[in-house]
Amino acid sequence: MATIELDASGLNCPLPILRAKKVLNTMEEGQLLRVVATDPGSVKDFDAFTRQTGHDLLESLEQGGKYEFLIKKA
Repeated sequence: MATIELDASGLNCPLPILRAKKVLNTMEEGQLLRVVATDPGSVKDFDAFTRQTGHDLLESLEQGGKYEFLIKKA
């Protein structure tokens, strides 16, 4: 279960990443952030973002045009 949920639906790159980064900065290490986005480019963006920042991308899935990401704060 995610600690915080972020709905970035309708936002295009780079806004979903920027919003997630802002939220992650307020979170404690080990907390979970679930992001929902509709931008297909967000799949590659969140993969690159988590690799660069050291956060863990625990889940990345697509359902009905929505992309969900579960990120564990490093």
